[in-house]
Amino acid sequence: MKSGVKELLFKNPYWKWVKWIWIFSFLGALLFVGLIAAIGKGWFGELPPIEELENPKTYLASEIYAEDGSQLGKYYLQNRSNANFEDLSPNLINALVSTEDIRFYDHAGIDNNRLFTIIAYNLIGKRQGGSTITQQLAKNLFPRKRFKSLKDKVVTKLQEWITAIRIEQRYTKEEILTMYFNTVEFGGNSFGIRSASKTFFGKSPKTLTASEAALLVGMLKAITRFNPVLNPANALSRRNTVLNQMAKNDAITEAECAKLKAQPIELNYQEEDHNEGLATYFRETLRIELLEWCEENGYNLYKDGLKIYTTINPTMQKQAEEVVAEQMKDQQKKFYAHWKGREPWGKFKELITLGMKRSDRYRILKQLGRSEAEITKEFNTPVKMKVFSYNRGDIDTIMSPLDSIKYYKYFAQCGLMSMDPVSGRIKAWVGGHNYKYFKYDHVNTTAKRQVGSTFKPLVYTLAIDNGYSPCTVVPNKPVVFEDYNDWAPQNSDEKYTTPDMDLYHGLQHSVNNIVLYLMKNCVPGGPKTVVELARKLGITSKLEPYPSIALGTSDVSIYEMVGAFSAFANKGVWIKPVYLLRIQDKNGNTIFENVPQTQEALSEQTAYVMCKMMERVTTHGTAAKIKYMYQIPGAVGGKTGTTQNYSDGWFIGITPTLVTGCWVGWEDRAIHFRTMDLGSGSAMAMPIWANYMKKVVATPGLINIVNQWEAPQSPITIEMDCAKYKEEQTQKAKPDFMEE
Repeated sequence: MKSGVKELLFKNPYWKWVKWIWIFSFLGALLFVGLIAAIGKGWFGELPPIEELENPKTYLASEIYAEDGSQLGKYYLQNRSNANFEDLSPNLINALVSTEDIRFYDHAGIDNNRLFTIIAYNLIGKRQGGSTITQQLAKNLFPRKRFKSLKDKVVTKLQEWITAIRIEQRYTKEEILTMYFNTVEFGGNSFGIRSASKTFFGKSPKTLTASEAALLVGMLKAITRFNPVLNPANALSRRNTVLNQMAKNDAITEAECAKLKAQPIELNYQEEDHNEGLATYFRETLRIELLEWCEENGYNLYKDGLKIYTTINPTMQKQAEEVVAEQMKDQQKKFYAHWKGREPWGKFKELITLGMKRSDRYRILKQLGRSEAEITKEFNTPVKMKVFSYNRGDIDTIMSPLDSIKYYKYFAQCGLMSMDPVSGRIKAWVGGHNYKYFKYDHVNTTAKRQVGSTFKPLVYTLAIDNGYSPCTVVPNKPVVFEDYNDWAPQNSDEKYTTPDMDLYHGLQHSVNNIVLYLMKNCVPGGPKTVVELARKLGITSKLEPYPSIALGTSDVSIYEMVGAFSAFANKGVWIKPVYLLRIQDKNGNTIFENVPQTQEALSEQTAYVMCKMMERVTTHGTAAKIKYMYQIPGAVGGKTGTTQNYSDGWFIGITPTLVTGCWVGWEDRAIHFRTMDLGSGSAMAMPIWANYMKKVVATPGLINIVNQWEAPQSPITIEMDCAKYKEEQTQKAKPDFMEE
């Protein structure tokens, strides 16, 4: 540079400013680089470690799957289920990229062009968001803390930049888009695109249309303001804005955009509710078991995204639930008519008082220190409430809490379980008729009710096993058990007063005298032997070894009884009823697999004879309507059960490929029908079984219908043809000198 020019330049008054601008710019850049380096080193707070970037932590709902792979439900704190990139509709990708980050495929986490534009906008007072999709993902994966100062805001923003760059270094663009859609919140307790697609449209994200995708992507700007349920006008406007962006970026044509914008929002909104959906009782029983398993094995049911595979057949489950609802509605109508003008608890007024004291309302009032007088007054004060009804669904009404207790005492309860006797897999589990209002599960092992005559086949089994034939004739008269204070019960029905009766007729008509005769005279070891057989058949409930066990005085669960009867259909082999097949972690690794438990409970011959005997119950006995009225095809056997005062009605039906048990009764055993024609197992429970089976056998491919019970391969040593048996007995009775 020539000295004259130099002199002129340095004498220029603006040179000092230019010099200092360059110095400050250099120092500022140096400071910025140093700040970035310091943040990267974690001097201003720990950045997410590399391990977390490789395996980002989000709360994932655990999902329950039915036998056919369809989803039964979820367990979650956040209703989030991950999707794969292949599960995402191209419309979703186009809507997101067009709206949020048009240069997404060109930048490495930070869009420099957009960044400087945003800075310029903010300098002139126009607020603009400048986060790329990757930066937004970083914020979703590692949420910001509340800003305390401008320094915190700057540091946090720079941390997000660094995290975004690291994400871009470790993931493909497709993986980033997938993680983004899996981590965003959509409202309605929907986290992630899979949950949102199901909640708002009842479909998978892969099948979302351009309009649906635009709506969901548009919501992400403000999930409440643009929620189509809460603010439909805002949601429509925002959806159209996204469609405009898609057209602007050639994701859709202008003509398509105009057509879609003219369409209204069409939702199929189904916010997930644990009180709704298929197999609600089953899902709750399963949840309790899984919580225990998770605690023992170091998993969190609500956060770890477990995949839980069950045996439930969704078609059979739906059919069972429909039949239970229909039949219980019919039973309830009969019950109201039966007790019209009278209270079914009669003199047992204490049932209402006990109901009050067992309620949550009473417990809370007690905790608040209210006196009994104050509590009684509150329970007699009418309030607004919603109650259950069969005919009108949920009813908004005004009723005192005490009256609501009386109202609910009227309702009959029900339980049904259906299983494959060969594999042990439970196909349908209905713990009650409305989970929202009646939470108690009447199927699981904690729900025990008096089994009545459904227990009688166990005594007959022991008699057959000891060589007696179904054609054996025994006296039909009261049996006295001298060792038990001369206990001598009578037949429940005086209709069958013939002096002698064979075992076929004794079982098919459920005659008390016959089963008690067998208990006393044909079962070595008596009641203790019956208990031993029950244990072999998987019944773990408390059983008292008294003669009354033959009449079913013990309390046993539906789960246990169906499992026990399945051994008859499974050629004498008991297999533990199973509903949980396996559990996988979020990565698809199997972490639990159920191994069937089996036990040979009785001989194949005895099982076959008992199936043939119980077949008579459904053709000529207490459940004869199954064949002549309901016309259930194939080989069918079963046993009804009715307890004292008709407080419990049972029916357990067996076929070679499906065993189903049903119980009907009331919460309090003092509440019941008063006549056999209304309160017996054949009146209350058997129609539920029959109507369920009608649906099952009418559905092609659901079960195999087998026409005959399969006889043992080895010769049968027990005569089952009563004509031949009678002839044999006659020959044996002849004196020796009369033989040829």
